[in-house]
Amino acid sequence: MTGLSPCACVRAQRQGSAGEIADTCAIVVAGGSGERFGDPRGKQFVELAGLPLVAWSLLAFDSAPSVAHIVVVCPQGREDQMKDDVLAHLKLRNQVSLAAAGATRQDSVLSGLMAAPSELALVAIHDGARPLIEVETIERCLDAVRANKEVDGAICASRETDTLKIVDESGTIVGTPDRSQYWCAQTPQAFARKVAVAAHEAALLQGFAGTDDASLVEHAGGTVCVVESPRDNIKVTVPEDLALAEATLAARMGIA
Repeated sequence: MTGLSPCACVRAQRQGSAGEIADTCAIVVAGGSGERFGDPRGKQFVELAGLPLVAWSLLAFDSAPSVAHIVVVCPQGREDQMKDDVLAHLKLRNQVSLAAAGATRQDSVLSGLMAAPSELALVAIHDGARPLIEVETIERCLDAVRANKEVDGAICASRETDTLKIVDESGTIVGTPDRSQYWCAQTPQAFARKVAVAAHEAALLQGFAGTDDASLVEHAGGTVCVVESPRDNIKVTVPEDLALAEATLAARMGIA
């Protein structure tokens, strides 16, 4: 445990005005095994600032005015652990459903989509390993889909600031692309629910594997726009990322 107050952090993230349309199902993908992270519990259950890591994403989406339901995709056979170790300790206003993770992230997202209520028009797909997502960012991503009828989805992303190099198999640099055209994709990624389901089902039939949900929509001929989001919306991949995430939470709370 640390000096952070989870309740204080949730209060700080509550934003949005009354009357905003709650038309979205948040799909929080937390189905990893923890193999890359190096913890048998899975990184979604590792403690971050006094709560399981995935809890921070759940609190943010639960605080978002647009969200009316949350689906948590968790490892098969660990549903009770998600209920007992995570959900039982959170006071969420939204109903939460559980969906079983698949062999790949793509399979897991499709499982989550199948569990999303059909009456909700939009879905916001989020990696549970990105605990620093904020309500304002969630709402801007969803607003981008609602506001522009010419796009099929929107993703959170940050501008690439490092110089990029194209390197061949021998380790020799063969090119330096213009970084102004490159963005680092994040989550959430928001789509009309029907668009996301159709793209995932088409990818399954075609045997197409994408690196994120937007790539599946793009592959199906859809148009996806970018919503610039903070660079601190990091994905916790290795143990040292936890220290950065905890420091960021502490800074948001004004804790030295």
